[in-house]
Amino acid sequence: MKHMEELGFTETVSELKGLVHEVISLAQNSETQREVLDEVEILVGKFDPILDDLRDNIKFKDHPPLKKAVESLGLELKRAEVLVKKPETKSFTKQVEEVVHDLGRSLGLVLLASLEVSTDLKDKIGALHKDLMSTRFDMSSFPSTSYDSGVVSELEIEEEIQEVKRVCFGIDDVALQLKCGDDEQLKYALLELNELIGDKRVSSEWINDEGVIPILFNRLGSSNSDNRLSIVQLLRTIASDNADNKEMMADVGLLSALVKVLVRDEEERREAVGLLLDLSGLQAVRRRLGRIQGCIVMLVALLNGDDAVASHHAGKLLKALSSNTQNALHMAEAGYFKPLVQYLKEGSDMSKILMATALSRMELTDQSRASLGEDGAIEPLVRMFSTGKLEAKLSALSALQNLSNLTENIQRLISSGIVASLLQLLFSVTSVLMTLREPASAILARIAQSESVLVNHDVAQQMLSLLNLSSPVIQNHLLQALNSIASHSRASRVRRKMKENGAFQLLLPFLMETNIKIRSSALNLLYTLSKDLPEELTDQLGETYIKILINIILSSTLDSEKAAAVGILGHLPISDKKVTDMLKRANLLPILVSLMTSKSEISTETTCWLVESITGVFIRFTNPSDKKLQLYSAEHGVIPLLVKSLSSGSSVAKCRAATSLAQLSQNSSSLKKLRALRWSCVPPSADAICEVHGGHCVVKSTFCLVKAGAISPMIQILEGKEREADEAVLGALATLLHDEIWESGSNYIAKKSGIPAILKVLESGSIKAQEKALWILEKIFEVEEHRDKYGESAQVVLIDLAQQGDSRLKSATAKLLAQLELLQVQSSYF
Repeated sequence: MKHMEELGFTETVSELKGLVHEVISLAQNSETQREVLDEVEILVGKFDPILDDLRDNIKFKDHPPLKKAVESLGLELKRAEVLVKKPETKSFTKQVEEVVHDLGRSLGLVLLASLEVSTDLKDKIGALHKDLMSTRFDMSSFPSTSYDSGVVSELEIEEEIQEVKRVCFGIDDVALQLKCGDDEQLKYALLELNELIGDKRVSSEWINDEGVIPILFNRLGSSNSDNRLSIVQLLRTIASDNADNKEMMADVGLLSALVKVLVRDEEERREAVGLLLDLSGLQAVRRRLGRIQGCIVMLVALLNGDDAVASHHAGKLLKALSSNTQNALHMAEAGYFKPLVQYLKEGSDMSKILMATALSRMELTDQSRASLGEDGAIEPLVRMFSTGKLEAKLSALSALQNLSNLTENIQRLISSGIVASLLQLLFSVTSVLMTLREPASAILARIAQSESVLVNHDVAQQMLSLLNLSSPVIQNHLLQALNSIASHSRASRVRRKMKENGAFQLLLPFLMETNIKIRSSALNLLYTLSKDLPEELTDQLGETYIKILINIILSSTLDSEKAAAVGILGHLPISDKKVTDMLKRANLLPILVSLMTSKSEISTETTCWLVESITGVFIRFTNPSDKKLQLYSAEHGVIPLLVKSLSSGSSVAKCRAATSLAQLSQNSSSLKKLRALRWSCVPPSADAICEVHGGHCVVKSTFCLVKAGAISPMIQILEGKEREADEAVLGALATLLHDEIWESGSNYIAKKSGIPAILKVLESGSIKAQEKALWILEKIFEVEEHRDKYGESAQVVLIDLAQQGDSRLKSATAKLLAQLELLQVQSSYF
C-alpha cells in the first residue's frame, strides 16, 4: 500500500475501503474472542457506505482538510487490522476498545471537514461516530485465555501498532496533528518531528512557515504530562539549532506558557527550567521573565527543591535574572536573599539604598532573618549606617531594626561594633540626625537582650543619662534596654552602679507618667533593680511612692503593671513593721485578695508573674511573730488562695504559698488551745476535731493546714518533677511534727501517702531540702508502724545517700539508718 499522502483523494478512500474489508475478513475468520470481534465486524462494516458516498462526491477531490481527516481515519483502520490479526493478547479487549474510540475520534474529524455534504451523509457519519464513541466492552464478560507466548505477543503487537502510526505520518501530517490532533496523535507527531529535525529533513524556514514554535507552546496548556515533556524537550532542540528560533521564543506570551510548566511534574520542571536557562542569554528574555507573575517564586522553589539538576539550573537562571535590581527584590520577597545581599555589598549607592529600604519594609520570618544574617547582610548595613549619607543611614538603620528581631542577629550586631555608634548618635544634637534616633534606640533595646552587651561597661550609665533628654518613644526604648541589661544574670555590678548613679531618683517620677508604655517600662526596671536592696528600698520609695504603687495596682488595666508594682512592694523588708503598718493602712491586703480571686483561670506568663508577686507579699502578712496580723490575713481569705496556688501556681508561687502556710501553721497548736479554753462551754462538732492537733480547729482562726486541705497538694508537689518548692513544702509539713503533736502529725502524713514523696526528695532534692526530709523521716520513723511499712524502701535510698550524698548529710543519714537498725548507734558515720 502506497503512503497515503502520495495518493489522490479517490485513491485514498479506495485504500480505506480495502482496509475496512480486510478488518471485517480477519474478524470473521478468527476463532477466538468471538463476542468482541463480532462487534468490531459490525462497527467497521458501517464505514463502507460512508466511504462510498465520500468517494463518489466529486466536490471533495480538492478539499485538503477532508483528505487529511480521511488519512487519519486510515491510520486508525490500519491499527485495527494489526490488532485483529492477533486476538490472543492478554489486553486484547481493552486495546480493541481504545482503537474503536480512536476510530470515532478520526471520524469526528471527517465530520468537521465535511461541511458541504448532504444531510443524509452527515446523519450517517454522526450516527456511526456516536456508536463508536459509546462502545464499551465488559471486560469481565470475556474470559482471558492463557498463552505461553502471551507477554511476547503483547510486546510484538504493540510495536507493530506504533510502527503503523509512525509510517503513516508525513511532514504535512506532522504539522496538522501538532495543531489539532488529540493526545495520542500529538504524541506520534512529536516523535516524527523530532526525527525529522534530527535527520535534517526539515529546515528552520519550514518550522517558521508552519508556525511550529507557537503551536508547540499553545499545546503546552492542553496536553497530557508525557506530551508536555516531549514538547519542552523538542523546543530545547529547536532553540539550540538556531538563534532566530530563540528570538521567536522570547515572546512574553510563549514564556508565560513555559513558566506554567515549572509547577508540573519533576521531569517537566527540569526541562522547562533548562529551556528558560537556554533562552536567558537574550536580554529581552531576562527582562520579561522577571515580570511574569510567579516566575521568580517558582524558580526559588526549584532552587530549594530536591531535584539537583533543576536546582542547579534554577540557581544559574536566578543569577542571570538578578542583574536587574527589581528581580533581586522579587527574589528576596520569595525568600532568596543572596542577590539582595550582593547588592548591599557591591552595588551602587542607590542600589544599596534601594535594597536596604526594601528590607526595612519586608514582613520577615525568623527563618528569613536568619538567612539574611548568615548571608552577610548585617555588616554592609552597619557600614552604610556608619559612613553613608543621611538617606543611606536611615535606610540601613531601619533594615537593621527589622533584622534585630532575631536573637542570632543581635550577636552579629554587637560584633560589628555598632553599639558605640548608636550611643554616639543618641547623644548627637545635630538636627538632621534626629530622625535616626528612634530606630537607633529600638536597635539598642534589642541588642540589650544579649549578655554580650555587658562587655561595654558604661553602656547602661550612658543610657540612664539620656533618659531625660529624649522623646517618649526613645525613652521607652532606653527603659526597655536598661531593664534587659539589668536583668542579665551577670549584671550585679551594673545594677549596683546604676543605683549608685541615682537610678531610683531618676526612674521614680516616671511612675506618674500618663504614657502607659513609658510607665510600664519604668515599673519593670524598678522591679528589677529593687530585688537587690530590700533594706534601702524603703528609704528610696518613701510613703509617697508606696501609695503611688498601690494606686497603680488599683487602677491599671495591665496585669504586667500590677505584677511589677506588687513585686516592688514584695521586695520591701518583711521585718520592717512600719512598712507593714503602712501597707495595712493603705488596704493593700484586701486589694491583693480581690485581685487574685478575680484572676483568670487561663495561665499566661503575665498572670503567673502577678500570682508570684502577690504570694510574695502574703509572706509579709503571715509573719509568725504577729498572730494578729495572721488573723487579719486569714479573715480576708488569704489561706484558700494560698492552698489554690499550691496546685495551680508556678514553682515560685508554690514555694511562696508553702512558706506562708508554714508560717501560719507554726501557731496552729497554740491557737487551738486558746480557742478550746475560750469556748469550753460549747462542745465542738466532730468535724471540727483535728486529726493532728486533737482539738477544735477552724481555718480562719487556727490556720490549720489539715482543715485547709493543704497537705495533699503539698505532697503532690514533692511527687512532681519540679524541685524548686521542696524546701518550703517540707518546712510546712515539719510544723505538723513539733512538740506534742509529732505522732499524730506523722500518722497523718503517712495516711496521705507522704512518706514515698519525702523519700523522692532524698533522691533528687537540694541539700537543704534533703536535710529537712531527713529530719521529718526521723520523726515519722519513731512510730514503729511506719518503720515496718516503709523502712525497707527507705533503706535503699538512705544507703545510696550515705555512700554518694553530700558530706553534710552523712551524720543525719547515719542516725536514720541506725533508727532503722542498719547501723550501730556508735558507728563511725556519726
